[in-house]
Amino acid sequence: MANGRSLLLGFVVGGVVSATATLLSTPSSGKDLRIRAKQQGVEWKQMIANLRRDGMRLKEQITSTSKEGATLVKELTKEMMVSVQDWKESVGPHQENIQRYLEQIESSLKDLEDKMQNQQETY
Repeated sequence: MANGRSLLLGFVVGGVVSATATLLSTPSSGKDLRIRAKQQGVEWKQMIANLRRDGMRLKEQITSTSKEGATLVKELTKEMMVSVQDWKESVGPHQENIQRYLEQIESSLKDLEDKMQNQQETY
């Protein structure tokens, strides 16, 4: 929020400096000068009010969006946890079968290695 305030302050200071420079360098009567200064003051007040209003709207939108984002992240996290749990439950019973098959394959490979070694010794 400090960046927004410094930006607004920069606009205001820049506007005042440029308005002063313009008023002082423009050849016109005092009455015209006062009228233009008054009009510029009103315009600046309106612009500042608009900036403030837009800033508040932006703040509300950011707050709303961040809340929605947090809610969506929580929901997504819950859904992911449920999906992982479902996957674990569906794979769990098959995991034992897969382990047994792997053990059988390992045993068969070991037997095959032993047979090959025996055949090489006989030749």
